[in-house]
Amino acid sequence: MRRLEAAFLEELRTVVSHEASSAPRDANDFIAWFEALKHTGHGQGDPLFPWLAKEASREQLRWFFEQEAAGEAGFDDLVAYTQIQMPAAAKLEFARNYWDEMGRGNPRGMHGPMLADLARTLDVTPSIASTVWESLALANAMTAMATNRHYAWHSVGALGVIELTAPDRSAMVAKGLRRIGLTDKERRYFDLHAVLDVKHSEDWNEHALKPLVAEDPRRAVAIAEGALMRLLCGARCFERYRAHLWK
Repeated sequence: MRRLEAAFLEELRTVVSHEASSAPRDANDFIAWFEALKHTGHGQGDPLFPWLAKEASREQLRWFFEQEAAGEAGFDDLVAYTQIQMPAAAKLEFARNYWDEMGRGNPRGMHGPMLADLARTLDVTPSIASTVWESLALANAMTAMATNRHYAWHSVGALGVIELTAPDRSAMVAKGLRRIGLTDKERRYFDLHAVLDVKHSEDWNEHALKPLVAEDPRRAVAIAEGALMRLLCGARCFERYRAHLWK
């Protein structure tokens, strides 16, 4: 299974390796390149999300959320795996991020249970059998990068690009959930990520990515590959979701 997992990751790397090779090795230039992915990366500006905000029915939003919940690998756990033996500056940033994911010690603020609460509100039960393969592939890619030390730098890039690109999508999903009548408390997971991840991204880039690349510029390519692999998986999901919801 580990060999199959590695082959899967290498197949994704093959798709993005040429683009990643152009990532700058200078730390400041790399951050500028990385932050531009919010506008130029695979899947950014996908028409699915404005449609979810303005037009999708409750059942369509339920199906979308079920796919997303099934493909959720647990950001907190992925960060915990990724931070092992990382340099001090990055490790501290990952710890701060993890603590936010844990609700800063308050069970009601933990992000994982918020997601579970929303699943109960929408009455969905995510399962492998009812999930499209693209969503499962995304979760598998994230888990594989975080748990295989050969891809540690890739995981740093993949997690960082989630923080970078999630806020706008989360805001549009929250708008759709508000439109169908969910309360502030019920849609809190998406409302929170629409705001909190903006700061998370700024801190991740400044306190993790920048010092990591400054310390060893060779890391830039692996971090870039991980970010692009995550964006590619996301773009494939959005395309499949549209194919299902707009048929």
